[in-house]
Amino acid sequence: MHKDYGLEQQAITELFKQPESAEEWRSYALSEEQIRHFKENGFVKDIKILDDDQIEQLRASLQELTNPSNPGNEFFYEYHSNESANKDRVLFHALGAWRVSPVFHDILWAPAFRMAAYQLIGKGFRLFHDQLFSKPAKHGSVVSWHQDFSYWTWTSPMNHLTAWIGLDDVSTENGCMYYVPKSHKWGLLEKTGLAGDMDSVRKVLSDEQIEDFDNQVPVEMEIGHASFHHPLLMHGSYENKSDRSRRATLINVFADGVVSNKDQDNAPGADNYPQVPKGEAMGGTYYPLLMDPENEIGQLDDIPTINTVG
Repeated sequence: MHKDYGLEQQAITELFKQPESAEEWRSYALSEEQIRHFKENGFVKDIKILDDDQIEQLRASLQELTNPSNPGNEFFYEYHSNESANKDRVLFHALGAWRVSPVFHDILWAPAFRMAAYQLIGKGFRLFHDQLFSKPAKHGSVVSWHQDFSYWTWTSPMNHLTAWIGLDDVSTENGCMYYVPKSHKWGLLEKTGLAGDMDSVRKVLSDEQIEDFDNQVPVEMEIGHASFHHPLLMHGSYENKSDRSRRATLINVFADGVVSNKDQDNAPGADNYPQVPKGEAMGGTYYPLLMDPENEIGQLDDIPTINTVG
């Protein structure tokens, strides 16, 4: 039987070397300007997370995971060989690769990711789940405009963060993400689907929001770099019609102390999610603590966080 790597609460390979001093941690820190940009606009981008060797190993593992018969795929929370609503387009989308692949397990402990996430949440945080997205060259599908938290209302309070990490260079040509700056201040909106009509979100926007919605910003980045966004930020991505693939892994986290708010009206999208009774803290084996700042970086009291930057 394939091993469930989600049972391991720490890195299991040597792929991501952990900092051994305060100065090593400091080298990964976001600046006050970057944190201020996140607070004002709902996102920050161009954060280098991966080196060439890490990218190569993650890409090789992703190739294996896209095979529906790959050993261990039963551990995914959701698995869609093609989630596209357009039969002529392809969108591979899966959640839970950290339980199936050692390298996707260990990217959760990537120091650059952990430091940025700590600064942008402002306290210790836990894994919610990871995601894989792959748009093949020439016929990659859209990811429709949405807010992440509209799918996550089975947790409370809303203290979440998403890291989007490119496994290819991403541009407008191969279907990069787009953000609507400052849309995280709109409040929670009705869901309108994840892989169908890109413009369906317009029907739930006010006239003022539609005016802001048209100020979309492409998130073009070099391979191995990440963007981080607020759980209410409106975002989506268009088709990949280029000769290049567009692959990415996402890590979704929440602040330690978030509780389950799950009931029959807001349950997760699939039954394979680890269940936590309503009212209990989200934690345990499958929601591991990824950063305990008091024990890991408590000596860096001068590092700016979302709570200390105006």
